Amino acid sequence: MSLAIKEAWKYQGLTYPNPAVGCAVVSNSGELLSVEAHKKAGKPHAEIEALKSAYYKLTDDKSILHVEDSSDIHNFLLKNHNNCFNDVSLYTTLEPCSHIGKTPSCATLISKLNISKVYVGSCDTNEEASCGNEVLRKSGLHVEEDILHVECEKLLKPFKLWQEENFIFFKWAQRLNGTVDDGIISSHESREHVHALRDVCDLIVIGGNTVRVDRPTLDARLVNGKAPDVLIISKGKEFDRTIPLFNIDGREVIISDNFSTCKDYKNILIEGTSSMFELTKSIVDYHLCYLAPKLGGRNVFDKSNDNFEILNTEQVGKDIIMWMKREVK
Repeated sequence: MSLAIKEAWKYQGLTYPNPAVGCAVVSNSGELLSVEAHKKAGKPHAEIEALKSAYYKLTDDKSILHVEDSSDIHNFLLKNHNNCFNDVSLYTTLEPCSHIGKTPSCATLISKLNISKVYVGSCDTNEEASCGNEVLRKSGLHVEEDILHVECEKLLKPFKLWQEENFIFFKWAQRLNGTVDDGIISSHESREHVHALRDVCDLIVIGGNTVRVDRPTLDARLVNGKAPDVLIISKGKEFDRTIPLFNIDGREVIISDNFSTCKDYKNILIEGTSSMFELTKSIVDYHLCYLAPKLGGRNVFDKSNDNFEILNTEQVGKDIIMWMKREVK
């Protein structure tokens, strides 16, 4: 389960409006057959990706590697499994879905593959997709719940917040000496990751001074994605309208001295340095730091004495990215 959780964190924030989910498949002898994750809304769920990879490892049937659509993978496995999953165990961070939406029901597929045991981290509270465990049990599978439940709930939290109101996360990049200024800090791969996050966000929040100095575009061009709406936090309303972020068709740019606009959006990315961190820490759910293995710059992230719980670390390009939760004293 820990491997499934780790894999899912790679796609945290990228699966909106779906949850980040990981899945591992293990043979009866304890051999790890696959570890996969849900990568993007509309793409195969984690369980389907994991079963696809496990099928290939068990059968060496390369034809499945060319099957990408979720429904097609379902149908392929139902037609060709030939009981290769007998006595296999499946570990998933979230209860397999029971409904048919953009993708078929994972629970229904699992129940028909002669899998032996299913271990679940978090139960699905989304009424439309829940009751997957019940589907599995009715088919005779052994199902255990709440495996590494606390860790799975931390992974699932953004999804639950999207359902309730919104999820707000704060992102910044820094060097090893804590500086956040003087040109590009993070690697190209990290910047692609940021653009992929922007592509699925509804709103980017940024400070007025940053807009005036950096003259950003705040789009998702590195992944050919969309440009979310922008909220500029500023007491002054006057800006040079040739700044690129103001000149994107279909984008709304709001200038305000408060964060009330956030209530109208679901998935919100705040970009900034220590001043914006201080302004927003009471409304931010998770923090995301890109740590570049370099020195330089002058201005450091120095206006806070906060401590963090590290939820996950991952290397992206040359950088380390850290999902964190601020510890409230």
